[in-house]
Amino acid sequence: MLDGVSLDQLRTFIAAADEGSFSAAGRRLRRAQSVVSQTLANLEGQLGVKLFDRSGHLPVLTDQGRALLANARAVAGDVDLLKARAKSLAGGLEPELSVAVDVMFPETTFTAAVAAFQKEFPATLLRFDIESSAVIEPVLDGRCGIGVVGSWAQAPPQVTLEALLTVRVPLVVSAQHPLASHRGRVPIAVLAEYTQISHIDPCDLSRTFGAARFKYPKTWRLSHLGAKLAFLRAGFGFGGMPLHTVEADLLSGALVEIMPEDAPAGGHVLEMSAVHRTDSPPGPAGRWFIDRLKHAQAPPLARELARSQPVSVASKAARRRPSSRLLASKRKRSR
Repeated sequence: MLDGVSLDQLRTFIAAADEGSFSAAGRRLRRAQSVVSQTLANLEGQLGVKLFDRSGHLPVLTDQGRALLANARAVAGDVDLLKARAKSLAGGLEPELSVAVDVMFPETTFTAAVAAFQKEFPATLLRFDIESSAVIEPVLDGRCGIGVVGSWAQAPPQVTLEALLTVRVPLVVSAQHPLASHRGRVPIAVLAEYTQISHIDPCDLSRTFGAARFKYPKTWRLSHLGAKLAFLRAGFGFGGMPLHTVEADLLSGALVEIMPEDAPAGGHVLEMSAVHRTDSPPGPAGRWFIDRLKHAQAPPLARELARSQPVSVASKAARRRPSSRLLASKRKRSR
């Protein structure tokens, strides 16, 4: 009976354990819940052990299930590595390379990599999907071979992540917005009184990042980063923007950085990564493209903007006003 255990059964077992329910595993595997349940029942029959306790509202791994889960992961991982090595050995330049890119990635850095790629691989057709946040899905379903994602994305176990660069994401408002004159860190309760302008679909957020960031009751979500910037400039609310897109606005004073009370020192930093399916690694052209992005740098900024406490409009105005001591000195000289 054990010889009949299939890789598909093991992947279903892993998905059910990771997701915590058969219905969620079905969504991940694009199968009906009944198919997942029957697949796991067949696996339990072949193994002769109960993998899940189904007595509660949600299935829970048994002691035997927890013990065998590590073995199932090892087997599935070894098969993925086998496929990857076979594809690598087979070689062959990809006739087409499709890439899904998160809009937060610096566009000047990305376009420089594209220009270099076209010179290096003129015969390989490049296709792009520029996404507001949903980058993992097109990689998982095979529409794109490579994704460029931010650290808020949910990364399932069947993909490989490779670190690229980091982008600082200040929280900004218009200089005319009430929050712009707030001194020091802004309490979450105060932020919650105003509208958050977001471009991220909450379904695309990881559990850890989403719990921390997507928490304001008044939220407008825009799928276009340019529209989000226009709304922020118009004073409709507050929102996080990659520093390279708002540097000029911050320097001119059109936008002001604010710091929530729970923000880390220096503000939020977004880690960008390349992602691909572990069982379908990039070929020579895709590998070259990822390595090029790895060695790229974020675009240089005109100056380093405040990394600890943001400067409010009120404090900027105070800096421009002459001090009382300086005024007294000028009066003496005029006499």
